[in-house]
Amino acid sequence: MKHYNHFIENINFFSISTPKRVACHIGTIYNRLIMIHIKTKKQIETMRRANRIVAQTLRILKESITPGITTGELDKIAEKEIRSSGATPTFLGYRGYPASVCISINEEVVHGIPGQRVIKEGDVVSMDLGTFYEGFCGDSALTVAVGEIPEKTQQLISVTQEALERGINAARVGNRLYDISAAIQRHVEDNGFSVVRQFVGHGIGQQMHEDPQIPNYGKPGTGVRLKEGMVFAIEPMVNIGGWEVKVLDDDWTVVTLDGSLSAHFEHTIAVTSDGPDILSSRD
Repeated sequence: MKHYNHFIENINFFSISTPKRVACHIGTIYNRLIMIHIKTKKQIETMRRANRIVAQTLRILKESITPGITTGELDKIAEKEIRSSGATPTFLGYRGYPASVCISINEEVVHGIPGQRVIKEGDVVSMDLGTFYEGFCGDSALTVAVGEIPEKTQQLISVTQEALERGINAARVGNRLYDISAAIQRHVEDNGFSVVRQFVGHGIGQQMHEDPQIPNYGKPGTGVRLKEGMVFAIEPMVNIGGWEVKVLDDDWTVVTLDGSLSAHFEHTIAVTSDGPDILSSRD
């Protein structure tokens, strides 16, 4: 595995007061040398297999969501599927996280802990999960609506998914890292929504969170120049209301500060000479 060193520019990520256990996802203000691991084609294929397990598990969870099921029951389904596929759930035990999947509902943005909460008609449910398989990680997320929802809520979900697609399309050899960020931000804000700024995407490989951090907002034409073999988890988190969020007393669950709805989509992608390769594709 090759390494690519780069002295990152001073980017204004917004930091918030929060426990160390959730700090893995939080952007901060920094000037530092980052090390991006360049993956070989063989390593990328291993990561594709890890992400196929993620994709299959998310498909099963999406099919399992009905009014009346609990988030804890969904978590058990996820863990069973991941382990039966020969992988292990990356999230379980990660910095003390107690489950295999993050399930965030309505105003919850990310890191919702599964338990006794019952899914109801009209809920907006975001599910984020990771796997560890043959030494490499997979990571992906999606948001689904349970039954009928208002048109504005459906637009939120659609725009978030489209923003992910715009970000992925910018992940091309020769582009800059924040071209990804700017593409996401532009689409979200053009549609009247806001991107969460405290939580970001990331590099991924043998570790779940590797350099670089990938905010969902930024100035195009800036940041690290993208090279073949870089692998990223790109994940826009989008709110109907303001972008500000807070962490609840469980030290994990992130919610919108104004109580507005939120949506979250994520794919693990590889930068290749033929364009971005979606390793966690559910197609």
